[in-house]
Amino acid sequence: MAEKNVVWHAHKLTRQERAAIKGHQSCIIWFTGLSASGKSTVANELEYALNKKGMHTYIRDGDNIRHGLNKNIGFSAEDRKENIRRIGEVAKLFVDAGVLVITAFISPFKEDRDTVRGLVNAGEFIEVYAKCPISVCAERDPKGLYKKAMAGEIKEFTGISQPYEEPVNPELVVETDKLSVEECVDKVLAYLKSKDIIKG
Repeated sequence: MAEKNVVWHAHKLTRQERAAIKGHQSCIIWFTGLSASGKSTVANELEYALNKKGMHTYIRDGDNIRHGLNKNIGFSAEDRKENIRRIGEVAKLFVDAGVLVITAFISPFKEDRDTVRGLVNAGEFIEVYAKCPISVCAERDPKGLYKKAMAGEIKEFTGISQPYEEPVNPELVVETDKLSVEECVDKVLAYLKSKDIIKG
């Protein structure tokens, strides 16, 4: 709850004016999926592709955010909720700044993802489900996390000891076990163009 003596200060420059000089709309491109599903890899390549087209972007990844802003947060259900709440509020600021903000977070709970969706206007939250069977994720296991989780060394690990709620109606699904990284990126770019978020 906000302190009653804290009052919102309106700014002279509007978000539309900020976006106008960038040549594209702003939005949140929210990658969700299991650990090792490929969401961070696709998100990084997407940002690179957008940058090469002259778009203003910023990417935030689950591990990286826990080195700073959310370094005091664990992995319980309540901690995960607070983790996503903070990320959502920061992403909203980026949208207001006219930036294409790309996030790659497991974000296992539908309610939390929907909360972030509700922070911005309709069409400004693009949920991209990096869909990949857990067997493939566990086989990839670049950080060795599944092996540790199955051995009981990591508690509250999504997909093993904690649930992952698949998106019900995401804007996009990229099947990372079937498509190449380039094909996944092309699919997201095509969607952004179809919605006039980016041009060309």
